[in-house]
Amino acid sequence: MVEATPENMTNRKSPPIPEDLNQTTDLIIGAAIEVHRHLGPGLLEGVYERALVYELTSRGAIVHQQAQVKVTYKDIEIEGQRLDLLVEPGVIVEIKAVESLSRVHQAQLMSYLKSTGHRVGLLINFGQLLLKDGIKRIVN
Repeated sequence: MVEATPENMTNRKSPPIPEDLNQTTDLIIGAAIEVHRHLGPGLLEGVYERALVYELTSRGAIVHQQAQVKVTYKDIEIEGQRLDLLVEPGVIVEIKAVESLSRVHQAQLMSYLKSTGHRVGLLINFGQLLLKDGIKRIVN
């Protein structure tokens, strides 16, 4: 039996999130609040997506809309998944317009993070009366 000592234990703690990703999430949340303030809940996801792209680009962000994600299955890559938004330097934004977020919505974003290698994602539900209740930050 090997005794657990600081020398032979692995550090399982994730490295800290780079400050540029934290600043980008703040920018995205601010833009989403502005969109929600003007449009409110009740519209289709695509409307919020286009409005959020407009708001982010007007604030100087580089945004990739409907970026393709390849999923690896055994020895093949399968296309067909798409990110709602990828905001540079690498924050994935998944947009919803539903009554409430579920675990499957979070799992979807986590799958995108794993498939792309990005570390930070925002799940934004514009269907909430108060947008702050519909924002989840997920770190891989």
